[in-house]
Amino acid sequence: MSPSLSRVLPGDLRAAIDACGYFPYLIADAVALATAGEPVLDHVVHHEATFNHEEIQRHLSVLVITPTRLIVGHTDEGAEPHQAMTTTESVALGRIHSVALTQVVTHPERHGTRRSAVVETWLTVGWGAMRRLELESAHCGDPTCEADHGMSGSLVGDDLTVRISATADGQAKVARLVAFGTALQLAAGGPR
Repeated sequence: MSPSLSRVLPGDLRAAIDACGYFPYLIADAVALATAGEPVLDHVVHHEATFNHEEIQRHLSVLVITPTRLIVGHTDEGAEPHQAMTTTESVALGRIHSVALTQVVTHPERHGTRRSAVVETWLTVGWGAMRRLELESAHCGDPTCEADHGMSGSLVGDDLTVRISATADGQAKVARLVAFGTALQLAAGGPR
């Protein structure tokens, strides 16, 4: 990382990137470049592994809130050995139209005590860049009907979803995503 860029990232963000052990200089450099000198108000780092046939592929997401933007960084291993691909996307906070924070809670009847915990969190952010069409065969309700009723479907916003669970990522990471999601809800819902 260049010295001028390394000063842009707060120490706790840099430490979270370093802790993943996954191309930390590349990722920190890409995120610092994307911030363009704006202060980092909040952040979350999520490292996940996926299984693809007989190999494990790693993916790292870094989400950053600045005073004007949400920066979304993704880094994956490349198709060729000894390569990685990193992408940063910058979304104006005013363009974000939806921030959903879903929490899975054990023993909800005991919420607020040590006997209840948030064990999984989903953060879904929509700004209208991506849509997914989910189709299924339409039915008329008659279980004996064999007629073709066409298709029915729904158009779903699919810009960004991050899932963190206590089992896979640890309770501290779940709490970090809840805090980040709350900060993003406030930032995106502010004055336009």
